Amino acid sequence: MAHAIRFHETGGPEVLEWGTVEVGDPGPGEVRIRHEAVGLNFADTYFRTGMYPAPLPAGMGVEAAGVIEAVGPDVPDFREGDRVTYTGSPLGAYSTERVMPAAHLIALPPDISFETAAAMTMRGLTAAYLLRRIHPLRAGDTVLLHAAAGGVGLIFCQWAKRLGINVIGTTSSDAKAEVARAHGCGDVIVYTREDVADRVRELTDGVGVPVVYDSIGASTFRSSLDSLARRGLLVAFGTASGPIPPIDAMDLAVKGSLFVTRPALADYIADPAERAELANDLFHHVAAGHIEIEINQRYALADAEQAHRELEAGLSVGSSVFSL
Repeated sequence: MAHAIRFHETGGPEVLEWGTVEVGDPGPGEVRIRHEAVGLNFADTYFRTGMYPAPLPAGMGVEAAGVIEAVGPDVPDFREGDRVTYTGSPLGAYSTERVMPAAHLIALPPDISFETAAAMTMRGLTAAYLLRRIHPLRAGDTVLLHAAAGGVGLIFCQWAKRLGINVIGTTSSDAKAEVARAHGCGDVIVYTREDVADRVRELTDGVGVPVVYDSIGASTFRSSLDSLARRGLLVAFGTASGPIPPIDAMDLAVKGSLFVTRPALADYIADPAERAELANDLFHHVAAGHIEIEINQRYALADAEQAHRELEAGLSVGSSVFSL
């Protein structure tokens, strides 16, 4: 019998419920997957709290890796026994088995483990589009990255270093700062005791950075804007501390004709060809050892409530997975 985490109302981690589920057979365009590992992402909490609306009751999770057990009609690209990974809707990755659209799947190379895939598909593709699609970065550029010791942050720092891009990172503690440095982050600002914008100005001779990558949101929005160079770009790709406040267009002008974008991964992997290009680039770097996937938290799927509590408390470093 298959098991899954579901929630019937929005709220805190206590709304997550573990139980048995009926999976059934795949229909047209669908496959049934047996999960080997499931990713834990901060974005999962947005669905649980209702920040991202979902029809209730609902499954939880958007990222996992496993083996195809059955293939429905009209699925030309996958067969039973194929190793796959995925990230994206529909919700339901927190499960031992599930039926889902084959169009969302990515073939998983044999030299990448299921656990590594579950820890990096969403985070790695996010780092890929941030570095490759958002802004035309060049070797020698310096950027600011919040949450540099997080799952996306550690991948981003390693990848940026290979591209010759200097990363100023922020972390909440000295311990996390050391982790970020070990993964390619050049300068680290411990935001609990340093003013981020002032320190960025010091490190850039008063100029600021051309791009700020901000997954924190409400609590960092102002310092992110104040860290930008003239005509700089704020990439607000997450809201861990809450949504960013309303934007005053005149404020952007006064601060140097700034730009703000709120991208979503889904829009950068919607095209199958673009998704394959980004995924292949990511897989190449990981398989070659250029990018190390740091998995520091492992949970049983039944312990999703505890996992969410620790995630929201800021206790995680690098990536987290549910091992099945």
